[in-house]
Amino acid sequence: MDVSFLGGPEPQRGVGIVAPFDFALDRELWRWVPDDVSLHLTRTPFVPVEVSLDLARLVSEHETLRAAVRALSAVSPEVVAYACTSGSFVGGQAGELAMSAAMRHAGEMPALTTSGALLDALRELGAHSVALVTPYTKSVTDALEDFLGEAGIEVTGRGYLGLTREIWRVPYRDVTGMARDATAVGAPEALFISCTNLPTYDAIPRLETELGIPVLSANQVTVWAALRRIGKQAVGPYQALLEPVPRSGPAALAPADAEPATGPVTGPVTGPATGPAAGADGPGGADPGAGRGCDPGAGPAVPPPEPPVDAAPEVALAGSALPGADAELCDPLADPLPPDDPPPR
Repeated sequence: MDVSFLGGPEPQRGVGIVAPFDFALDRELWRWVPDDVSLHLTRTPFVPVEVSLDLARLVSEHETLRAAVRALSAVSPEVVAYACTSGSFVGGQAGELAMSAAMRHAGEMPALTTSGALLDALRELGAHSVALVTPYTKSVTDALEDFLGEAGIEVTGRGYLGLTREIWRVPYRDVTGMARDATAVGAPEALFISCTNLPTYDAIPRLETELGIPVLSANQVTVWAALRRIGKQAVGPYQALLEPVPRSGPAALAPADAEPATGPVTGPVTGPATGPAAGADGPGGADPGAGRGCDPGAGPAVPPPEPPVDAAPEVALAGSALPGADAELCDPLADPLPPDDPPPR
């Protein structure tokens, strides 16, 4: 059979990703990637340590990163990114720059880290203050706040889950609940949801509509920065970082609440009213089934812009109205998509 009329596969631009051994959100990374770009992932070697400052140091050792980049070089990516937030902020700004340099020299290509991409994204938005949401323990969250403070970024409020394992199982409802609490004080100019193992893709548009400020996540800024290095644009509906038209800085988004809270910074928030315990410096529990069911009051006060006709299904999942009868609609942010193949524990 003659198949010459098919031509061949479309040319692809390559982006290399070095992820920690327990990274489980390959599918989420791909959702920000245009069709003519391929992600090439590799993982750091397994170490029997739970999520902590010690693990962050172990998975970011320079020789570990060099070996991973050399392996990726076999498929000739144009840029390589280290997709780990804690691993790239644990050594402060100097440590992040040294990591990027080690990868760049090992692969002879542009290199970046998630924490470096976060600083680039904040500069792009013109944001000088942020609220933080993390799945980490208090000590790891403290280290992130120190990293941002070193870069001149004020942390106005924060919430953390205290988890040390299986972070990819946290449902969207817990993330959005913490986000509301963390942004309720201090009038932050942006929200950052940390950890590349924490699902965020569908939660970002919903939170931006509700809170009226840009929302950044670890996976989002990593893919955005990597693609920008090769002259490509990340894709994602109603995300201020990716769509310059609806924003020209933090003030471009109007909050849903006309009376935003402006109280003093009070330190870590205690977490959402429902879901896993927050603010504890130790293991917490994330119930994979938490937040299931219908919640008519969970929608944003102001509906998002009308999506285009050919919008992807996730636009509706971000809180837009769906046509239909009087049937009750479920909260679309109850659970993230499951990972492709969670690593064995």
